[in-house]
Amino acid sequence: MRNFDLAPLYRATVGFDQIADMMDRVLSSDMGQPTYPPYNIEKTADDAYRISIAVAGFADSDLSVEVKDGALIVSARKADEDEQRTYLHRGIATRAFERKFQLADHVKVTGASHADGMLHIDLMREVPEALKPRRIEIASGNSVEKDVVEGQAVN
Repeated sequence: MRNFDLAPLYRATVGFDQIADMMDRVLSSDMGQPTYPPYNIEKTADDAYRISIAVAGFADSDLSVEVKDGALIVSARKADEDEQRTYLHRGIATRAFERKFQLADHVKVTGASHADGMLHIDLMREVPEALKPRRIEIASGNSVEKDVVEGQAVN
């Protein structure tokens, strides 16, 4: 694994702590990232995304989806009803898991559905009006209007 020194980033920037922390977290935890359960992340429109997680064997009541501190946390805990069964081969994993997805600014979870062993979580990027680009009208030559209040002497 490569080690990156992010100290120059901290010295030369102000207000980018979240990006540096996220890069540091991703680079340090990349080796220990679990592979269960498998998932897909797809872009369904310009500002819409869908995370699909394979959760075969889990019921709706076993699954939990929550957003906390800018992260989407998906977890599952199966009730211990299999203790009475004797398996000759057990290839379907229904072990507990927790998956975290770091969400970008202005990305909101719009819904979740569970069907055919797949948990689908829909996300939408909603950029506030104040951050959207806007066009500024350019006034011609002498017709510039200013917001000036005429002042008068009080004394």
